[in-house]
Order: sequence, then C-alpha cells, then structure tokens
Amino acid sequence: MNESADAVLIYDGECAYCSVAASALKRLDDVAAISWYDDAAQAFLDAQFADVPFAMVFVDRRERRVYAGRAAAKELTDRAGMPGLLGSLVRDNYDRIAKVVGAASGRGRDPDDVHSVYDLDADAAGLFSALLDNAEKRPAELS
Repeated sequence: MNESADAVLIYDGECAYCSVAASALKRLDDVAAISWYDDAAQAFLDAQFADVPFAMVFVDRRERRVYAGRAAAKELTDRAGMPGLLGSLVRDNYDRIAKVVGAASGRGRDPDDVHSVYDLDADAAGLFSALLDNAEKRPAELS
C-alpha cells in the first residue's frame, strides 16, 4: 500500500506508453498510480462522475480536487517540474497525443472529452483508500 501518497493517477494500464509515463510519475513521493481497468478505479470514477469516463484522471485527496484529461496532464507536468513550455505543449496537445498513443498501442478507443478540475465528491473520497490499496507498487515496495 502507498500510505504516504496523497494523490493517485488513474491511467490506461493497457497502454505501454502510458504505463511508462505512470512509472516515471510514481517516483514522486506523494503520487501513486492505478490502471483505469482496476475495479477500485472503476468504482471511484463511477462515484466521482456518475459515469466512468475513459480519460487520464489525477486525484489529490489533500486538495480535494480531481483533474481530468488536459487538466490532469497540466497538473502532472507542473508537479513533475517540467518547464512551462513543455507542460503547455503536453496540455495543449493532450487529445492529439492520446489519439496517437492509442493508435500505436492498439487501444481502439479515444479518450472521453473531460478536461476540467472538479471538487472531490464525498462518496468518491470514501473510495480513495481503495485506490491506494490497489495502486501499483513502488520500486521500494517491491523489495
């Protein structure tokens, strides 16, 4: 369990490119990552959105915010310390990057059109611990 994490990235776990990016972000001490396909992620997304959007979602329990799509990409690049220009390129080209990566990985579906910052829903907040419980292990946790 990633008990020290205050934030969780929900990403396309069947996409090799997305998995590499998630692995890099897991090196941030307070960020855990979980596949969009995980049951805990599905339950969280259903509680938060009343529908399960296919999108990259970043959940910050400390700030009680949920970032989706381009907003998630921007928040992640900011936290990873990417220069402003690079962060802007990732955010502004999120849809294009997602489509190209999806085609290259054989995913066969485009991300849903959700790109905002949302308040963390109380019911969804109650499922945050399950996201942490099911999050991928960090390199230090594997040993």
